[in-house]
Amino acid sequence: MERDAGNRKNRWPLIFGVTLTLYAAFTLLDAFVFPRNVVSVKELAQNDGISETDAAPEEALAESGSDDEIVAVAEPEITENSYTSDAVSITITTLERYGTQVYVADVILADASYLKTGLAGGSFGRNISDTTSHMAEENEAILAINGDYYGFRDQGYVMRNGYLYRDKAQRGSDQEDLVIDEDGSLTIVRETEVEAAALTEAGAVQIFSFGPGLIADGEITVNEKSEVEQAMRSNPRTAIGEIEPLHYVFVVSDGRTKESEGLTLLELAGVMQELGCQTAYNLDGGGSSTMWFMGGIVNHPTNGHRSGERSVSDIVYISES
Repeated sequence: MERDAGNRKNRWPLIFGVTLTLYAAFTLLDAFVFPRNVVSVKELAQNDGISETDAAPEEALAESGSDDEIVAVAEPEITENSYTSDAVSITITTLERYGTQVYVADVILADASYLKTGLAGGSFGRNISDTTSHMAEENEAILAINGDYYGFRDQGYVMRNGYLYRDKAQRGSDQEDLVIDEDGSLTIVRETEVEAAALTEAGAVQIFSFGPGLIADGEITVNEKSEVEQAMRSNPRTAIGEIEPLHYVFVVSDGRTKESEGLTLLELAGVMQELGCQTAYNLDGGGSSTMWFMGGIVNHPTNGHRSGERSVSDIVYISES
């Protein structure tokens, strides 16, 4: 009897330990693996009449013409580092700044509808991710960069292609968001100062909640102490900037390697100012930083331990489709 009582007594710590381990494992899987709060873009299009992508202006013109009217669309001119059509002009160059390779895509559009965003798996939700290159191919992109990795957070405004997926502001922070309006203009706002509904009513089409803002009215808005939470000071970086209406730069830098140290936020802001940006915004960086152009990855994605793309929630891309 004493032996049985001792076995039962020793069994409870074991059961408690196993239970605690299983709970911890479930918590990690729920946070980083199991998809949650999934919203399908296609279902939204069917239920709400919202199109996944707006029709390109030349397509709308062709549809509105008479039966005997033929609209001629010239074939784009494509080189290893450029794409030129009647609607889209993209030129990619490489700079070296602060011991780091920086890749710059200069983008000029005829219409704001060519600037789009895509979601991993065509759905919004936690723990839904894919590589930038695969999302670019699925969306028939010409050029793409990673977005703000909204799925890594439960808070922060999220709007994509005119649909407001999340209107919950980040608590206890001075979060800066990037807003892209119907006319393609870029504006940086603080979530503490404006509600998502007001941005929607004002004509927002895209809202990103990573940040911080880098440049406003042509002036750098970060300093030497500015950094993304839990990030190293020198990192691979991704940013988007507006030089003038419908003239943008997509910028991605390498980092965390012997060949490229990476950039601080202040250094990144300096590059964006050098390029002539009046507004510029920092997107997700580190292992997420990827630029894709016409079927290939332009930069060298890495997280410092291994090379290759990291799966992310979303992309920003240019497409005529």
